[in-house]
Amino acid sequence: MASSSNETRETLLSTTTSPGSDSEEEERAYDSDEKVVISISDDDGEGDDYASPPPFSWRKLWRFTGPGFLMCIAFLDPGNLEGDLQAGAIAGYSLLWLLTWSTVIGLLVQLLSARLGVATGRHLAELCREEYPRWATIALWLMTELALIGADIQEVIGSAIAIKILSGGTIPLWAGVLITALDCFIFLFLENYGVRKLEAFFGVLIATMAISFAIMFGETKPDAKELLIGIAIPKLSSKTIRQAVGVVGCIIMPHNVFLHSALVQSRKINNTKKNRVREAMKYYSIESTVALIISLFINICVTTVFAKGFYGSQEAATIGLENAGEFLQEKYGRTLFPILYIWGIGLLASGQSSTITGTYAGQFIMGGFLNLKLKKWQRSLITRSFAIIPTIIVALAFDTEGPTMDVLNESLNVLQSVQIPFALIPLITLVSKEQVMGCFKIGNLTQVVSWVVAAFLILINAYLLLSFFSEEVRGALLSSTVSIGLVVYVIFILYLILRNTALYSKFISRFSKNL
Repeated sequence: MASSSNETRETLLSTTTSPGSDSEEEERAYDSDEKVVISISDDDGEGDDYASPPPFSWRKLWRFTGPGFLMCIAFLDPGNLEGDLQAGAIAGYSLLWLLTWSTVIGLLVQLLSARLGVATGRHLAELCREEYPRWATIALWLMTELALIGADIQEVIGSAIAIKILSGGTIPLWAGVLITALDCFIFLFLENYGVRKLEAFFGVLIATMAISFAIMFGETKPDAKELLIGIAIPKLSSKTIRQAVGVVGCIIMPHNVFLHSALVQSRKINNTKKNRVREAMKYYSIESTVALIISLFINICVTTVFAKGFYGSQEAATIGLENAGEFLQEKYGRTLFPILYIWGIGLLASGQSSTITGTYAGQFIMGGFLNLKLKKWQRSLITRSFAIIPTIIVALAFDTEGPTMDVLNESLNVLQSVQIPFALIPLITLVSKEQVMGCFKIGNLTQVVSWVVAAFLILINAYLLLSFFSEEVRGALLSSTVSIGLVVYVIFILYLILRNTALYSKFISRFSKNL
């Protein structure tokens, strides 16, 4: 009976992994010799399953710690910081509750992504390639690459602005962009020394952000009572709806959903053993939660600093990432530490960490969707080139101190927001399928909650999209082109949602008969 039970358990998960011969032919997130060994004793080998779930171990939690912190960097990129400072300057403390709950929603999505990666041993891009027909796979890849390029432009520009601040204005924006482009080589250098060295480097950058923005928080002394009320009591007005949409829209980054499902494969886990998979999910859930709590702390610090200094002021409506340092210097220039440079250091850590993780995500996305058998340095250079070339054009074409940069940032936010369905819908579809997840597919309640969250995020970003087009799109030809694009966009989303349903099968059957 015991042997039969083990065979059944392995069969449940065997559908989620490819045969050994296939795994050698296909692109994988990490080679076997790159993965971190989790076992902490001779009796804790990776080949055997546990008879029962083992007790909690701090040493094992430490071994699993890393992927969640790389994932949380997308919650701290320059685009998010700009959303935070604008929310604070225009809405004060009133949107802190929304920032908190948006982070909770982000945690749910990222836990689903980690669950998919751990249970299947494959990441989201790879599974999309197998789940969808070739034309849909290519469409999903293009959409994800567009979102990644949009995010990378913001992140590189954010780093370039920080370099300009820290150099006292002597290094222009375009030169800062070129300097930031070199982070690709930093990434390649650290990757050669192993996953843990790379994770430690990102840990230092996150700590730099936390310390920098905590110092700003301490120097500006935001109102603690208003802060707690803002977190605990929901409040929303017509004047702050745009900032509210920005806060929610910045939380879910499409490329980050793909990234996390790959990062969790950096640990040696036998995903044919149920208790091993459950243990990994438990530790990844803990470290992801801790990482996002830290990111929430940093985001709250930024929001409250600008709420304290600029809410209700004439500058509130004009403040943005490019001039925030100057406003801070004018307001708090006599503090113990030069707040302009503290802001610059935090912004530089944000930009550098997010651009490098963007390069990392680009590797997995391109390799997974296209099954490219390229060396990692080749994929890194290709991914970095996709973003750097348009970013240099942007740096040369736009004035960082003019309103055109705000329009650019809004356009990039729209570009990323419209790609969210193409990460969320495949993710929820796959983690709900027993053929993919085996016994680790999510339950009915989690499915309902996940689809409600997806619908909420899609509606929020639809509002952002329509608001942007109503203000920026002019002329009959352009309006017609955008309208056609929106129709195709909606049809593709409906296809992704309905393709595995009886309704879709009946439609295809009737359509085929009519032909």
